[in-house]
Amino acid sequence: MDARSQAAKTGAVEIVVADGVKNFLSFCRLPRQLYKGMEGFAPPLDAERWTLYGARLNPHFKLVDWQGWLALKDGKPVGRIMAQIYKPEVPAPLGASRAQFGCLDAIDDDEVVAALTQTAEGWLQGRGEKLIYGPFSPSINGELGLLVEGFNSQPMVFMTWNPPYLVAALERLGYVKARDLISYRYDVTQKDREARPSVITRPEWRDRLKIRELRLNDMAEEAKIIIDIFNDAWADNWGFVPFTLEEFMSSAESLRYIMPPEGGVMIELDGVPQAFAVVLPNLHEITADLGGRLFPFGLPKVISRIRKHKFTSGRLLLFGVRRALQRKAVGGAVILAFIEEIRRRSADSSYSNVEFGWVLEDNMGMRRPIELAGARIDKVHRIYEKSLAA
Repeated sequence: MDARSQAAKTGAVEIVVADGVKNFLSFCRLPRQLYKGMEGFAPPLDAERWTLYGARLNPHFKLVDWQGWLALKDGKPVGRIMAQIYKPEVPAPLGASRAQFGCLDAIDDDEVVAALTQTAEGWLQGRGEKLIYGPFSPSINGELGLLVEGFNSQPMVFMTWNPPYLVAALERLGYVKARDLISYRYDVTQKDREARPSVITRPEWRDRLKIRELRLNDMAEEAKIIIDIFNDAWADNWGFVPFTLEEFMSSAESLRYIMPPEGGVMIELDGVPQAFAVVLPNLHEITADLGGRLFPFGLPKVISRIRKHKFTSGRLLLFGVRRALQRKAVGGAVILAFIEEIRRRSADSSYSNVEFGWVLEDNMGMRRPIELAGARIDKVHRIYEKSLAA
């Protein structure tokens, strides 16, 4: 983290920069300490958080200037926040400000939330920013939004969770809705397991649409295709910032160890890749009892469990269809072909449900096929905005 300052005090709340090893580790593990035992929360692994927020490990932090803070009461961490600004040479988020906040977590205390947000706002104002959006934790291509619906829903891997009181506290501070992000739950039925593909067997698509697994043994080349499709597919969506190949490759190697071969799908039209999907097993099923700790005893358990565990849930982590196909019959056919492929694979899978998330609330071209397939809204995350002009 690039800035160093003396601790600032707001009433009984002390705000300190989250620099140094001790504060960084505290910043990463704070949510599991604050929300332990709350219904709907499952602690992420500390080691995974280190790679997400470590500036030397996550290439995202090359694109922004940023700073993180901890809130202390009586010397004890009770909250955290980060602020960031995309650098001038990086494309600005589509339709949104370069200035963002993220990683907002706190105890049920308006004074703590106010001290955190005021610190982030002041840091951004000092750099000439007049509008703030968030939470982005740390980017739109990572974990984002504040949970506003679905607090008691099944915890899902790489999805943010926060208690309801945090929503109310933020809104009392003048933050208003910018966009909602919708996550769907699809429950796999026996009918799904017995279903047969129909879209790709139709005469007009039979020889044109092909579905294959991702080539995990050639991820370097496969990643180039994925990034090209993803950035093209999402280019018109609010908040879009291009996903860099370096960002994707920083996590691609780990995907090989946690994603079964059938979890990656590439859809080709007339021999050209036009869409892809990555479905991850819900790792919370095998890590929830570890309390976020991987070392020293958690790692052997995770390795053993990931090989033997029959996962019952998963998440559609990444999905993209090229813009040329969107809002056209062929685009709808590609999405439905993918859903049918998920159904087909469910015959040999232990999954009982899959989460499709997230989807922008106004992206009806994506939402309609998902809803027509029988999925239901399970969670809603919200991106907030606030004017800093005053």
